[in-house]
Amino acid sequence: MQSSKNKKQYTEAFYKSPLAVQKTSAEIINEARNTLRTLRTQRPFTPREQQRKLFGSASSRTPENRPPSAFSLNASSFESVESRPVSCTRLSPLDHKPKLLPSATSEEEHPVSPAKTPVDSEEIRKVSNARAYLFKTASCGKLLPDKVLLPIESKRQCSEEQTAIGDISKNNNEHFTEKLTVQLNFKDEYVALPYKENHSKIAGKDMCPKMTNISPASQLSNQSDLVNREESPSPCLDNTESSKPLNKSENSLEANETEEEENYWNVKVLPILQQLEMEDNVENLCHSCTILYQALEEGNMLGKRFKRRSLCLKTLYKLVDVASDPLGLKLAKIILDLKVSGKNLLNVCKLVFKISRNEKNDTLIQNDRILDSLLEILGTEDLGTNTEAFLYCMGAIKFISGNARLLNEMVSKGSVEILLKLMKQINEIDENDARFSSSGHILVQLTATLRNLVDLPQSRCKLLECGAIPELSLVLERHMSDKDVCTNVARIFSKLSSLNDCCAALADCSRCYILFLALLNKHPKKQDLVVRIIFILGNLTAKNNQAREEFFEVQGSTDTLIALFQYHCDADANGKMWNDSGELKKLKHPSEAEDVLIKLIRVIANLSIHPRIGASLATNPQIVALLIQVLVLLKLLMSSNMDGILEAIRVFGNLSQCHEICDFIMQRKVYKFMIALLDAKHQEVCFSACGVLLNLTVDKSRRSILNEEGGIKKLIDCLRDFGPIDWQLACLICKTLWNYSESFTSAQPCFEDHDSDTLLGLLTSFLDEELALDHNFDNDLRDYHKLYWETEFKPVAQKLLLKIQN
Repeated sequence: MQSSKNKKQYTEAFYKSPLAVQKTSAEIINEARNTLRTLRTQRPFTPREQQRKLFGSASSRTPENRPPSAFSLNASSFESVESRPVSCTRLSPLDHKPKLLPSATSEEEHPVSPAKTPVDSEEIRKVSNARAYLFKTASCGKLLPDKVLLPIESKRQCSEEQTAIGDISKNNNEHFTEKLTVQLNFKDEYVALPYKENHSKIAGKDMCPKMTNISPASQLSNQSDLVNREESPSPCLDNTESSKPLNKSENSLEANETEEEENYWNVKVLPILQQLEMEDNVENLCHSCTILYQALEEGNMLGKRFKRRSLCLKTLYKLVDVASDPLGLKLAKIILDLKVSGKNLLNVCKLVFKISRNEKNDTLIQNDRILDSLLEILGTEDLGTNTEAFLYCMGAIKFISGNARLLNEMVSKGSVEILLKLMKQINEIDENDARFSSSGHILVQLTATLRNLVDLPQSRCKLLECGAIPELSLVLERHMSDKDVCTNVARIFSKLSSLNDCCAALADCSRCYILFLALLNKHPKKQDLVVRIIFILGNLTAKNNQAREEFFEVQGSTDTLIALFQYHCDADANGKMWNDSGELKKLKHPSEAEDVLIKLIRVIANLSIHPRIGASLATNPQIVALLIQVLVLLKLLMSSNMDGILEAIRVFGNLSQCHEICDFIMQRKVYKFMIALLDAKHQEVCFSACGVLLNLTVDKSRRSILNEEGGIKKLIDCLRDFGPIDWQLACLICKTLWNYSESFTSAQPCFEDHDSDTLLGLLTSFLDEELALDHNFDNDLRDYHKLYWETEFKPVAQKLLLKIQN
């Protein structure tokens, strides 16, 4: 018999935790247990698209409301002379107001305009012929300048030049071309470009009939030679015009080119361009493009300030018609690094996008360093004037990021920083701006790329350092109606919130809870978005009491959870759970509605850990009724989805600390289901179910429930099956059996003989330290298990053993 002191010591229920100023070893272990027992639902799975497109098959954008992923592209798509990008700057109205001419007399209401001088018909004919010829040369692939500066000479000079030309063509075999000084549309650069055609036709005369049969290679060589000559007068269009000197910028450009640079062009670059003009073998063309890029790079001829840039680009554009992805990438690399703009920038971005749609080209893209040029576009070009080019550039980068082998290279090249900088620019666009809608298309590509990049630890560090979470939250706020953008951002946060440091950073963003609830209210039926938002909220509220408070205090948070709960509960109940023969379907994966329910229950379970919030949720009849409804529903699906059952039991484990919930569980016979789950042979399910039974047996009036459904025997079986490998569960079972035994006096047997004998054998064996710890625990957890066995399990097991023996 035990002393009265010992009896008094044993009468307290084991669910109570000791209160102390300093933490005891038991409390420290309990904290560790809470960490180890944190249950995670599976992160929503994002299936990989079978085809690379700007917008996937699940996109909410209709085909007519999104840019195309397929398009035709050929040499004629490019412009020989780049046009200046259209400015989006609005011009202010002029302050000057024109003055009306006074009437001839005050009495004339409709004054008659003065008669015009008759126009010379010969002059009209000359101008018409000149304009027609210029348009003809432009349509044949020649350069059509924005402004043509023609040196004008007198009739005598024109006549002398015609005579000189005739002498040259008769006595020598030299090729002759004239050149026009063309003012290009970028900065202050003026380039003298060759003009090969016999433009004497402008004056209506055939001045050089022997110049028509010239080979392409010779023409290219002559063009290059003429570019290097000093400016000379060209045949005039009008004998009455006087010559004009070259402007200052033209002279400075000529002066800037040294003889060494001229020789480099003629020796290193020009022969390669000639080879490209004549070659028709794709492999040889690729090789020549590689050599050309090296030559341009070594000669410092890349970029916009290259004098012969237009001639080089013109040759490259012609090769776009060759149907070859390897050649297309070679061409794109050179064209991009020559810093084209306007329509040409758009088309070369489309070219790279088109090639990158085939994942077989990923290796070529990596070898040709296309990524460097694409990232440079995003970092240096103007978003406002190149929106469509940015879209296809960003689409190509998204495709590249889909290859896990290229992610490390992307991060090392600063892609995270560049993408976040672009995101900030887009966030600054006013919602009333015409560009706001098109910027959403770019954001779909950008956020999808970041979603791929967050898989790398170094990417996540950079995202946190660069303040990505606030910017992504702003994207959600500004583009809440764009389901594609919101889903991609949710995928990013879903990955980030699974990691402790990233989850803490997201929790510190106070507006995130308001945004997440707003998204749930705006798109309650978009399952792939809802399930991710709920998963994120489950991660945020898993270990952070402040996060639980901030979420719960947002107006309407509980109502939103209840509405989602009810909607998906009804959707799951109406789903096709039965086959044609009337049997329950055995699903390998939970349905979409069921997946949402699992994660919703997890959020409620996490919230209920907070004392004040848990009490509020426990007294909410809607939540309790829905939990019961889900629990009964998941009983039917127990064989196919144990995760859902586990989350539901965890909710009851937290809520059953409230007296009202315990009464509700007793009234609805939920405890029978908990007892039945002890047979699940699932360690975590048994742990959670035993926790509910422990809370129920605190009240003496409810302890008899363990006699129903074979509760005692099932607890003993769980102790035998899981005790040696899980001392936390073993301790929980012993506490539950201790509570049950308190209903009996010392003169009455607590358990049936067979149960008593089994318990005696198990407890005696488990209390042998050498045998108890003789298991294959991980080295880093072995000390923890030993400490827990000594401080938690051993005292409870000894007390229960003495109770049985007496």
